[in-house]
Amino acid sequence: MKFATYHDGTRDGQLWVVSRDLTRSIPATGIAASLLEAIENWDKVSPRLGTLSDRLNAGEEPFATRFEPERCLAPLPRAPQWLDASAFLNHGRLMDKAFDNPINPDFEIIPLIYQGASDDFRGALADVEFPDDALCIDMEGEFGVVLSDVPMGTSAETAEAHIRLLVQINDWSLRAMGPREMRAGFGFLQAKPSTAFAPVAITPDELGAYWANGRVGLTLHVEINGREVGRAQGSEMHFSFGQLIAHCARTRRLSAGSVVGSGTVSNADRAAGSSCISEIRVIELLDEGASRTPFLTWGDRVRMEARLSDGSAPFGVIDQQVVKV
Repeated sequence: MKFATYHDGTRDGQLWVVSRDLTRSIPATGIAASLLEAIENWDKVSPRLGTLSDRLNAGEEPFATRFEPERCLAPLPRAPQWLDASAFLNHGRLMDKAFDNPINPDFEIIPLIYQGASDDFRGALADVEFPDDALCIDMEGEFGVVLSDVPMGTSAETAEAHIRLLVQINDWSLRAMGPREMRAGFGFLQAKPSTAFAPVAITPDELGAYWANGRVGLTLHVEINGREVGRAQGSEMHFSFGQLIAHCARTRRLSAGSVVGSGTVSNADRAAGSSCISEIRVIELLDEGASRTPFLTWGDRVRMEARLSDGSAPFGVIDQQVVKV
């Protein structure tokens, strides 16, 4: 199944079911008002949502209309919790070099995860506002999962059973703020503004073999002002989503609707490019002796699209412009 949230004047928006090819959609009227409501009552409503989805894909819904990404909020405009990892170790190694971080002896066995703001997720086509471009505006292309209720102490082996949906993410970052907040040792705050999401959230079965071993095996194409800078593969994720969920649930319960992110999609092969500017700049520094790619400024546009081998984009497209608040 595929879902989108249309803006209807409420904080959580209106839930719509979207066809597999992202051309048609229909509201989930009488089933669930919002995606958060559907996730919180998944066992009760998912069979009815599945029937509606099947009818939509078969062309049997006479009241279906054209899918309109321009009407979409984030699939979950707000969520109980946003937990973002750094599960692609190539990215972590490069960032450690960039920030001159000390060697972490647990780097390959304990995932790094921070808790971010989840009260103001942004839609895929919405402009993103920042107060000052001197803050080193950066994007980070990621994948994520939306969860059912997860009990404390859930194991990595059983955690995947709590994944309800997959999402594609642009985790906006302000790099000038990051080093100070990391040195303080109390987590990110100002360095991590509102996160954006592709318009469509999907159930894992929609990816078929591209969802395997708790990883999204798609290529994430990233463009800045029309120039492709990244095409990294999601299957190179070191920690699986099951491992990330288990780590988060070690000492707490996770509420239905919580979102866990993979961190920046990054591959060891330099030919794959990068999903964030900081990584590009570090590679330039290592290979050429100096960083030359600038961070983003007013009017710059970022586009992200995770593609199947046939070129289709199951999550739709993130296409956002940077503007001054």
